[in-house]
Amino acid sequence: MSVSTVVTSIQNIMRQDAGVDGDAQRIGQLCWMFFLKIIDDQDQELELLRSGYRSPVPPELQWRRWAADPEGITGEELLEFVNGKLFPQLKELSPESAPRSLVVRGVFEDAYNYMKSGQLMRQVLNMINGVDFNNLAARRHFGDIYEQLLNDLQSAGNAGEYYTPRAVTSFMAQRIDPRPGESLFDPACGTGGFLTCAIRHMRDRYVKRPEDEVRMQASLRAVDKKPFPHMLAVTNMLLHRIEDPSFLRHDNTLARPYISWGSEQRVDIVLTNPPFGGKEEDGIESNFPKHFRTRETADLFLALVIRLLKPGGRAALVLPDGFLFGEGVKTRLKADLMKECNLHTIVRLPNSVFRPYSSVATNLLFFEKGEPTRDIWFWEHRVPEGQKAYSMTKPIRLEHLDDCAAWWGGVERAARTETERAWKVGAEEVRARAYNLDFENPNAKAEDYGDPETLLEQLTSVEAELVSVRDQLKRALAGTLLQ
Repeated sequence: MSVSTVVTSIQNIMRQDAGVDGDAQRIGQLCWMFFLKIIDDQDQELELLRSGYRSPVPPELQWRRWAADPEGITGEELLEFVNGKLFPQLKELSPESAPRSLVVRGVFEDAYNYMKSGQLMRQVLNMINGVDFNNLAARRHFGDIYEQLLNDLQSAGNAGEYYTPRAVTSFMAQRIDPRPGESLFDPACGTGGFLTCAIRHMRDRYVKRPEDEVRMQASLRAVDKKPFPHMLAVTNMLLHRIEDPSFLRHDNTLARPYISWGSEQRVDIVLTNPPFGGKEEDGIESNFPKHFRTRETADLFLALVIRLLKPGGRAALVLPDGFLFGEGVKTRLKADLMKECNLHTIVRLPNSVFRPYSSVATNLLFFEKGEPTRDIWFWEHRVPEGQKAYSMTKPIRLEHLDDCAAWWGGVERAARTETERAWKVGAEEVRARAYNLDFENPNAKAEDYGDPETLLEQLTSVEAELVSVRDQLKRALAGTLLQ
């Protein structure tokens, strides 16, 4: 049975369970089960390869002991084991018991078992046992299926906030061009999309030897404050052959005082889509200097990113249109950004990229720390011809950004020219507008709607035709009523 068939069958089984309600719960349920299966498969491989290796999961809680036997415990006995023993003990694992114990405990700290039927759960376990995560082809296939599950979160209520379209994360990772050994940080990582795209980019281009892989894995950093995306992201890392995803912390990056981020915490690269439109809890803004204090989450993250970059470090962020023209704290942030960093590129995206979760127009900001901004290049991304907007059935794809990638001009960006979609604005002009970055495309061709007099004549003709049809309907109705 193929991996996709297994996942579809599992979802159909879960839909029969009274405790699992909606996509978000179903994916959360799938995630903790697959997590335990993946980590147990990895443990069995590591036990063979490494002398003295010890699993972070206690023997009686390992997948192979309670879930692998198709004739194993089921019904109420299974539910009692999962709810009364498995979850409580994994939530209390000691980080010192094994190197990866912190990862397991972090995943289960806020995880839940939603299933109410032990019989249905046994059916799910037996289906999961059909996937061998030590088989590279199966793991890659499941990785693709998992990506689609994460994509499904866009329609799962507020869970959509955790997912950035992979076309966007891939494009940003490719333009930033991370390399093994460069410290890479996502301070609001969601399901780990930027991390996985950066990992793939480095493995495709730069990882040639085992030591390259070691350097790459040792340089990853990430945080997310919500338990559900943290669990999804950790599982995502295991699927992408990250041996120790303990670098991915369950925490609130903004809860730490701004000035406490010293030089030893500075990083080479930041790739992130900070939550926008939301407000931070009371007191978080007091961690920041007075001139940056706000409860707008995205603004606080930008202030922190500027501080966290090393000299010469580079970053790519997703920010809403409101940041470009916003005043007050946003003005001060833009002034600081252009003073401390070279804000060299802004890619303007249409408002349908994040649908159905959000219809807010967004922008991709690319900058490098160490030199002030002199010129900003803008690129206007447009929905493909023949398509009115992006949607769930017709989402943005990486090839839709190929024209921007071709225009980009390599690492030095020296070959850029103005086109119908690209234009350049000097820093002086931005300052003259009080740091309003909401520049319209001056090179866009105006839509030709035709001769105004001809259009007016056509409108008059159509209106006259409508009046005639209305009168005919009135006469017909009047005739019917008189009969």
